[in-house]
Formats: sequence, structure tokens, C-alpha cells
Amino acid sequence: MRKHGKKYTAAAKLVDRSKEYTVDEAVSLLKKTAYTKFPSTIEVHMRMGIDPKQADQLVRGVVSLPNGTGKTVRIAVFADGEGAQLAQDAGADVVGGDDLIKKVQEGFTDFDVAVAVPQIMGKVGRLGKVLGPRGLMPSPKAGTIAPPQDLPRLIKELRGGRVEFKVDKTANIHVGVGKVSFSEAQMRENLRALFDAIAKARPAAVKGQYVHSISVCATMGPGINLNVNEAIAH
Repeated sequence: MRKHGKKYTAAAKLVDRSKEYTVDEAVSLLKKTAYTKFPSTIEVHMRMGIDPKQADQLVRGVVSLPNGTGKTVRIAVFADGEGAQLAQDAGADVVGGDDLIKKVQEGFTDFDVAVAVPQIMGKVGRLGKVLGPRGLMPSPKAGTIAPPQDLPRLIKELRGGRVEFKVDKTANIHVGVGKVSFSEAQMRENLRALFDAIAKARPAAVKGQYVHSISVCATMGPGINLNVNEAIAH
């Protein structure tokens, strides 16, 4: 049986595992159950009522969190010519065409999100084996393929708190939506923005209950079960 440390055990005592909390109640508890020395992330874990084997039931999308994520996002942009210049002027961390593709093929993945212009995606597609498993491959569904003129806007959004959510092979969604150092109002706004985006992303093919359960927690902290009906529309 797994043993927890004293700090986790003390935090867990604050949570009633048999209760389904409202978002407001959970936000207050997140502050109290965070105990790590580093800034804890607000983690959301959702069990979805979909069949991940059916392509028309997959849930995926992006949301711009009103208060950001609280972390520094390293952005790589695959572009050349005008696109490369626009990306550099917008503050991308790494910008390049063939040179950056070659660098990634050699193992460079020191970035959190990758963006590409359509003109170069044919070449970037070769990086699937490197970027795919890390969730870094630019794609239309993730909104990370954009024409040169849209790069400044996209980079600004990514810096400001634009996050992607997607269901995994076990029908779960896991996403970070900020830091517990945020004010309670900021935490509530970010959570509501995520839940609203997931509600709007419901596939037409999904029948019955869309979301089975939602749990939020601070990094390494105890899970706090939410009342699904209060948190997200079905």
C-alpha cells in the first residue's frame, strides 16, 4: 500500500472524499491543501463519457485562460522569410526553417509549444516521431498552424495563457489551469473558462452523460471532487 507523507496526510484531512464540492468551495480548499515548496499548479482531471476509439467522439480544443497559466512558455516557430521575422519580432524563443528542423531531428526539444506556418508543414511533418510523443507537433486542431500574418497574435495568446485540452486513450482529460498563488477570483475565472470551453467542445456523436467526474488538486495534493452539474453544462 502506498504511504503518503505527513504534509499530504494533513492536507487530505481537509477534504471530504464523499462530498462533491462547488467550484467556489474547491478553490478555497486548493489554497489550504497546497503544501509544496515550489509554486503548485492547479490540476484538473476529468473522466469523460465518450468512447476514445470513435473519431467522432474525441474532445479537443484550446482555451485562453483569462489570468494566464502562471508559467513561462517557451515557443518555437517553424517559419522562414517574412514569417520568421514576424515571429522574432513577436518574441518567439526559437525561430527557424530548415535549420530548426535539422536541430530538432538531432534531438533539440527545449520548448513547450511549437508553431508552424502552412508553407513549411510539409517539412515539419518529418518531425512526427520526435514531436508527436511529446505533444509538441503543430496541428490545425491545436490551433498551432497559422499564416505568417497571424503569428504575432498567436504568440501573444500562447504567452498569455492559451492552453490545449484533449481526451486521452482512457477517456480522461488532464490540464493545468494556473497556480495556487493566484487569487481565488483568478482561479475561479480560469476554471470556469476551461469548463465552458470543454462544454462547447462536446461532439454531436456523444450521447448520454458527457462528463462523469471532475477532480481538481494542487500539485502532489489530494484530489477535490467537484459537483459536475454545477461545474459544467451537459
